[in-house]
Amino acid sequence: MPHAQFDPTARQALAVAVVEAKTRKDLSWQQLADSAGLSVAFVTAALLGQHPLPESAARPVAALLGLDEDAVALLQTIPTRGPVPGGLPTDPTIYRFHEMLQVYGTTLKALVHEQFGDGIISAINFKLDVRKVADPEGGERAVITLDGKYLPTRPF
Repeated sequence: MPHAQFDPTARQALAVAVVEAKTRKDLSWQQLADSAGLSVAFVTAALLGQHPLPESAARPVAALLGLDEDAVALLQTIPTRGPVPGGLPTDPTIYRFHEMLQVYGTTLKALVHEQFGDGIISAINFKLDVRKVADPEGGERAVITLDGKYLPTRPF
């Protein structure tokens, strides 16, 4: 039976334990995702407290990290999802994503509505991919793909 968390404290503490174990064991997010048999973006988000993992994924990940049965159970609970605590993010990487949405949020909204009509892009039926590519002008570029199902607003 699915269980939900209503206080994010337990999942936040587990996320800290996950990152500590990942670091201590010198594992990558990709290695953890491979053990779970799910995408690296989904597993990383789950281990950082934003998604539940199915038992078939929670067990091998917990084993790889050296986590106990309580952690296996907690990884399967539906978390309280949401923003980074403290309001406006101060971490430079997270802040830049916030900045991108401040600058381009209205543009994205206008383009989505022009192309699809009134509705939203699902964050539930959603895929995320992050890739590093060479920049023709030198250095590297980050290619981030947000792939969500369009859900139209329906009159009732």
